[in-house]
Amino acid sequence: MMQLILFILHEKSKMIEVLDSWNKVGVNGITILPSTSAGRLCAADLLRDDLPLMPSFDDLMETPEIFNRTLITIVDDDEMVDRVIEATISVVGDLDEPNTGILSVIPLNRVYGLKRKTG
Repeated sequence: MMQLILFILHEKSKMIEVLDSWNKVGVNGITILPSTSAGRLCAADLLRDDLPLMPSFDDLMETPEIFNRTLITIVDDDEMVDRVIEATISVVGDLDEPNTGILSVIPLNRVYGLKRKTG
């Protein structure tokens, strides 16, 4: 069964190394999004009473140091999931340690629009 891997990387300086490690284990196609949590926004004082309820993306981008990078990919099976997890840990360290990242795996029942490599 195909799996969706979401990895929220806390230390963005390691992004290229994570991408390289994923490519080396056979990941094809990785989407990268800037992301942050409400806690980080509050800590950076971006959620103040004088700001709109939903600040614009430009407002949020003015303080890029609060942003993580969320990496998204779809893989074919559990074996590839295990390889991606091992590759990720080899770069960022133990994911149970603070400020390394959060990795989740979601089973996918149906996927449309992916190109498959043939033979």
